[in-house]
Amino acid sequence: MGKIISIANQKGGVGKTTSAINLAACFGVLEYKTLLVDADPQANSTSGVGVDPKTVKTSIYECLVDDVEPRDIIISTENPNLDLLPAHIDLVGAEIELINMPNREYMMRNALAQIKDDYDFIIIDCSPSLGLITVNSLTASDSVVVPVQCEYFALEGLGKLLNTVKIVQSKLNPELGIEGILLTMYDTRLRLANQVVEEVRMHFLEMVFDTVIHRNTRLGEAPSFGETIIMHDASCKGSINYLNLAREILQKNEMTRIKDNEKYIDLSNG
Repeated sequence: MGKIISIANQKGGVGKTTSAINLAACFGVLEYKTLLVDADPQANSTSGVGVDPKTVKTSIYECLVDDVEPRDIIISTENPNLDLLPAHIDLVGAEIELINMPNREYMMRNALAQIKDDYDFIIIDCSPSLGLITVNSLTASDSVVVPVQCEYFALEGLGKLLNTVKIVQSKLNPELGIEGILLTMYDTRLRLANQVVEEVRMHFLEMVFDTVIHRNTRLGEAPSFGETIIMHDASCKGSINYLNLAREILQKNEMTRIKDNEKYIDLSNG
């Protein structure tokens, strides 16, 4: 049975979609069958793996609102072991249509339950809000990864998101856990970035991933080519960061046997 992980933060521009796309791709490269679910009306995860949202006729919207089977919508990608459940701009209207539905918070869970056994991992790219679609995603998930940008306002809104997670745990999904807080857009040259890393680690301790995602030009370039970072430039720092994150999550979930001294790829020469 696959593990469902949401990538969520209501604050925009923190590397949420970049993390969802590239974590999913790295699981695929490591030979774990993975599904990327685009639960954001902007459909950036869809375009980020090479699928034009304008060509998407049926999307996650129909799964949530019209009970269409996900298997009829899933698209194979050029990335090994990575499939996509795409989004479309129509998803904007889903929140309104779900409001009056019974068990409206469980629509995503019901949809993904049909395909959970087909994958090792299902990664959900949540929209940058705490609306009904994000609540649906958290209710459907086993855990959540919270990307936090290494900047002055890093902790802004983080408490609010963690409070939302607690509410979902208490009322909708008691099995939901925090997979980890992921520090992104880290620039070693900036004193402020180092201070943010120290502060987040001090406040949240073991909840913070050891892996940190560095600022990397290639990470910014890859979506314009419709490619994941591992397909765009497998040797760049961004690829190595996300491979290390995938390996760390696998180790945390006891899904692979990696010696302590081989857990992470050395970046000292790159």
